[in-house]
Amino acid sequence: MGDDPRRVTVYWRPGCPYCMVLRWRLRRANVQVDEVNIWEDLVGAATVRTLAGGYETVPTVTIGDLALVNPSARRVIRELGTSTA
Repeated sequence: MGDDPRRVTVYWRPGCPYCMVLRWRLRRANVQVDEVNIWEDLVGAATVRTLAGGYETVPTVTIGDLALVNPSARRVIRELGTSTA
């Protein structure tokens, strides 16, 4: 995870409808994110397994050191509003 408490990373995989909706809603809300396709990034897949109890549950989102497994866009945006810069 990261040093920047407001840095958002979305771990996703192709074909995941929850990932598509989350990524679309975050874009519409102008939230800047780093996106990691866990089918192309082995380190990203390992990160998700670590955060999600051994499973490759997506979407998984990190905001700085905070990890959220399958969050709504509303939750991500709310967490961004409460994180400190």
